[in-house]
Amino acid sequence: MSGRRLNLGLVTGGALVGVVVAAALVSFVWTPHDPTLVDAAGKLREPGGGYLLGADKFGRDTLSQLMVGARTTLYVGVVAVGIAAVVGTPLGVAAGMAPRSRGWLSELIMRVNDLVFAFPALLLAVMLGAVYGAGTLTAMIAIGVATVPAFARVARAATMQVMVTDYVLAARAAGRRGPAIAVRHVLPNIGSVLIVQASVSFAIAILAEAALSFLGFGTRPPTPSWGRMLQESQELLFSTPRLALWPGLAIALAVLGFNLLGDGLRDHLDPKLRSARG
Repeated sequence: MSGRRLNLGLVTGGALVGVVVAAALVSFVWTPHDPTLVDAAGKLREPGGGYLLGADKFGRDTLSQLMVGARTTLYVGVVAVGIAAVVGTPLGVAAGMAPRSRGWLSELIMRVNDLVFAFPALLLAVMLGAVYGAGTLTAMIAIGVATVPAFARVARAATMQVMVTDYVLAARAAGRRGPAIAVRHVLPNIGSVLIVQASVSFAIAILAEAALSFLGFGTRPPTPSWGRMLQESQELLFSTPRLALWPGLAIALAVLGFNLLGDGLRDHLDPKLRSARG
């Protein structure tokens, strides 16, 4: 029963993520209407008559905006998580492989890591926005930098476990150097942990991008964004709640999907959890 429950989480998460990805891909070639077209005569149009989810206060089709917003969200998430993985993983591996004689190196990396961790994505976005201007690029960099510590910590912990295994000790005895051990033995054995971390970080990136767009530090108009859709709907929250319902539901389902996917992948890829289920 436990195995079926875990598999259900993985399948459910994969299905939710698949819906978001499918909507983003379809939006490249088709949307019901132009998501940026302002139609004053059709503002706050009710669902129906070619507008499945209705229109917002500017007359823009809600469904079209959600589809293109999914593309924006995935774009920001992929780049931000990519930045975090490319920067954080080597730092974590270096800290985990540092010999005792160079313990200062591991401590230095992790203390700098803690310093970066103290700055949330929102604060970094404000700082970068003040210098370079708010926008999608600013949001991606801010979220990516803020997520680096998570990858560094996970990579360091996993690397320290790998470094005490017999095959790594044998490789050291055979005269293999650190970079060769990292590429041949460490990275392949911590890959599953990094995949899980990437899925969880993607969920965090979705929330961060929505928050930044809501506050005006993320994706700029006229490009649709789920966070900005929420921001634009707040003044009509009581009179037309559906304007906040759909982007809020999209964010919630996307975050839930990536979290379930991460948990399911962890349970599937971790040999200890597999043996416990068996």
